[in-house]
Amino acid sequence: MEIIKVLVDELKLKSKHIENVINLLDEGNTIPFIARYRKEQTGEMQDVAIRQLSNRLNYLRNLVDRKDEVIRLIDEQGKLTPELKKDILISDTLQRVEDLYRPYKQKRRTRATIAKEKGLEGLAEVIMNQEVSEENFRLIVNTYIDEEKDVLSEEDALEGAMDIIAEIVSDDADSRSKIKKVAQDTGLLISQALAKEENTVYDMYYDYKEGIKSIANHRVLAINRGEKEKKLKISLHLDEEKILKILKDNFIKDTSNITISYLNKAIEDGYKRLLFPSIEREIRNSLTEKAENDAFGVFSMNLKPLLMQPPIKGKVVMGMDPGFRTGCKVAVIDDTGKLLDYATVYPTEPQNQIEKTKIKLKEFIHKYSINLIAIGNGTASRETEFVVADMIKELNDEISDEKYDELSYIIVSEAGASVYSASEVGIDEFPDLDVTIRGAISIARRLQDSLAELVKIEPKHIGVGQYQHDLNQGKLDEALKGVVEDCVNSVGVDLNTASSSLLNYVSGISTKVANNIISYREENSKFTSRKGLLKVKGLGPKTFEQCAGFLRIPNGENTLDNTGVHPESYDIAEKLIEMGYKNLDIKEISMELEVGIPTLRDIIKELEKPGRDPRDEMQKPILRQDVLKIEDLKQDMVLNGTVRNVVDFGAFVDIGLKGDGLVHISQLSDKYIKHPNDLVKVGDIVKVKIIDVVIPKNRISLSMKGIKQDIY
Repeated sequence: MEIIKVLVDELKLKSKHIENVINLLDEGNTIPFIARYRKEQTGEMQDVAIRQLSNRLNYLRNLVDRKDEVIRLIDEQGKLTPELKKDILISDTLQRVEDLYRPYKQKRRTRATIAKEKGLEGLAEVIMNQEVSEENFRLIVNTYIDEEKDVLSEEDALEGAMDIIAEIVSDDADSRSKIKKVAQDTGLLISQALAKEENTVYDMYYDYKEGIKSIANHRVLAINRGEKEKKLKISLHLDEEKILKILKDNFIKDTSNITISYLNKAIEDGYKRLLFPSIEREIRNSLTEKAENDAFGVFSMNLKPLLMQPPIKGKVVMGMDPGFRTGCKVAVIDDTGKLLDYATVYPTEPQNQIEKTKIKLKEFIHKYSINLIAIGNGTASRETEFVVADMIKELNDEISDEKYDELSYIIVSEAGASVYSASEVGIDEFPDLDVTIRGAISIARRLQDSLAELVKIEPKHIGVGQYQHDLNQGKLDEALKGVVEDCVNSVGVDLNTASSSLLNYVSGISTKVANNIISYREENSKFTSRKGLLKVKGLGPKTFEQCAGFLRIPNGENTLDNTGVHPESYDIAEKLIEMGYKNLDIKEISMELEVGIPTLRDIIKELEKPGRDPRDEMQKPILRQDVLKIEDLKQDMVLNGTVRNVVDFGAFVDIGLKGDGLVHISQLSDKYIKHPNDLVKVGDIVKVKIIDVVIPKNRISLSMKGIKQDIY
């Protein structure tokens, strides 16, 4: 298999760029490094494209290795034919290779292997050859009767032979391929209730069927979950008559032969007992894998804009982690994220200490000049929000000089905050604090810098996907780690303030090296130059090459250390500064300095804005001072909202209520869109129109049709 040719055909990229990326990966370079600092070699391939190439490359290499192994295993049995070897070598999927290997694979004891042990393989061949006369057939059958082998009659011999044929039919690679195509084209996935319960999330699947080729990925995951929770029974319906005809056409040559009735019976048994259950598992697994891959994409798609939300700088923030019985945890952090104070208040049931809560919050606001309040969106969030909004109104009424006009609050997703609170990272940061206070700190810090805070939590706990707990956790972790890595390296990291969690996502830096950087910082104070990294234990020249360009040192010895310019290009950057880079002809300078145009452009961009944070260009979050009630909503009312989650069937938008409203995909645009992500992403500020409100279920249906949006 020519791997590069396959990649060129599939990815529609130039072969030289693919070869260069493969070589760079094989040399141990990271994807962020390749995407950022080797653009001339890759044709300016984005990190997402390089990651896709890398994943496909690994699959194809595994495919080649498996082909070699299967050929060796069959050859060791003395059963490898030139035709079989050719079929294996031209296979383009691992499943096809496994189908071809299936007849030669060592099996557990089956009815067929037991029949073979009784010496009935020859009789099975006679039946399959369909060339024997009626008279000779009876004589042949009788030769296989052997009491010592527990073949006591003609019936025993024929039953055993048919068991062998049934397994041959089931293992036949070409038959399996044809039947899988029938299944994909015309098969139905059927869902039925095991026990009907009204008003559950599985109502629509109690008596449901849909074509395998058309079923939506999110419905596959929903059905799988229902089956796992023993609410649904799932089955596959195939056109049995059509499939049996395919099998009989494959194996029957002479319908008049004496063996035909036995062959027919064996084929039908092979399909119903062996082949159908196997195909059903494969189809279900294939649907699940496709749905999971789509879910990984949805999660990744939502995670990136969440991590890349613009930081709110220069604000003292009060974080609130609401709760009923245990109270609301409050933490005040300064503009650098340092904890200033904390408390527990009880503004909700059962204590209802509303006035005491207001007094405590006002005390913090006066004492620390708080600018912003971040309220977690979990239990008791709505009730806490009412108290905070009322308190802000009181402050504005009390103070005549409008000192608190800019004091606002915002509802922050607290997904994963409890995970952080109980994690080693949380304990290391605040060993003497109660776990719940750590949660309030995390909520406040997410507002100041969501990327720096959320990297402390496993990405799957951040809650911006669909059915994440039902997915293959290893694959999910791998996919999301790549997203976080790309985000961290696109923003850059302050070498002197970054946590170990953040450093661990920097290109080339392992957990051990990240900890060593922290230790070096503690022992030697701040880094004053990137070169100082080479003094860190375990950080050699190769790691330095991979990570240096992504680490920033504000106010360091060299201004370039606070840019995305890689140290290997400092001499180029310095020459550009001398030449007055703003009005230069890029092509001429590229030739004069012998540097590629993409690299030159990147260097100039960094020189124009040292310390640039790409997140500053994103939409700012909506800040609030008052509360919107669901009872206030009227049909056709237009509101501003924040996209909180994007899934296959639409987008969930926070309009200031406890629950998010849903903009169904059909209501996202006046034009056809294939996926909601074509139009919106997490963090977008959008205008939405109320089209339906169901108060008892707290369900809000929204529309963006006919509304001019700033995001377009």
